[in-house]
Amino acid sequence: MELFHYDFFLNALMAVVLLSISSAMIGTYIISRRLVSISGGVTHACFGGLGLGYFLGVSPVAMAALFAIGSSLGVQWMASRQQVREDSAIAVIWAIGMAVGTLFIFLTPGYVPELNSFLFGNILTITRSDLWAFLLFTIVLTLFMSARYKQIVTCAFDADFARVRRLPVTFINTAMTVLVAVCIVLTIRLVGVMLLMSMFSLPQMTAETMARRFGSIMRLSIAVSLLCSISGLMLATVINVPCSALIVLTMASVYIAARAAASVRERFHRNNLPGNR
Repeated sequence: MELFHYDFFLNALMAVVLLSISSAMIGTYIISRRLVSISGGVTHACFGGLGLGYFLGVSPVAMAALFAIGSSLGVQWMASRQQVREDSAIAVIWAIGMAVGTLFIFLTPGYVPELNSFLFGNILTITRSDLWAFLLFTIVLTLFMSARYKQIVTCAFDADFARVRRLPVTFINTAMTVLVAVCIVLTIRLVGVMLLMSMFSLPQMTAETMARRFGSIMRLSIAVSLLCSISGLMLATVINVPCSALIVLTMASVYIAARAAASVRERFHRNNLPGNR
């Protein structure tokens, strides 16, 4: 029985390490492009794919991936064509995704016990196949961002300048949109729909109190994610509470401390300016 629990804990530990790396990289891109709201809409649109997957008896994760990629590309296409305001498109896919998911969950015969793990997350249910999928995604994400790093940064901060420089803006944005969508789907199994967005924003917000450059923020975000995720997982095993909730609360606590420290530093520097002495 102890080995059984140890195997689950080891899977969870490897999962939070992979999640910390990939979500920090994706989160830095999301924050830089101000796509947090789009990511929230895609996250809730995934619920429609989960419900349809259960109803059809196929892989819920695969259906959620199709919904996530389709909805994210749809929002990007509508926004680029200026057919509808971006925030309106996000609200529509958010509502439709939740409505479709609720409908098909209701129509699915019997009880869906795995649904809570997608809504609220359960890191201890991660399997070896989930780990291999996340490892493959992390490798692909790392290789793509390493190969296209300068282009990604330029497109994220100034797409018009990137077009003037004849950079492949459409390709970069589309590829990163798909990677964001896939990361969202894979991460749902770990922290759930309700807590996913914190993993893509809190480490970056913490890193921004100490750095301003894209690369520095990304590296600091990975460090913060690793520290908070492993600490939250360890604490959860001691006090017997849900891992995902404790990880997010740990990240929030670290952000509050970092923001307070940044405020103290700013006040100290202002008070020590030559004109204020």
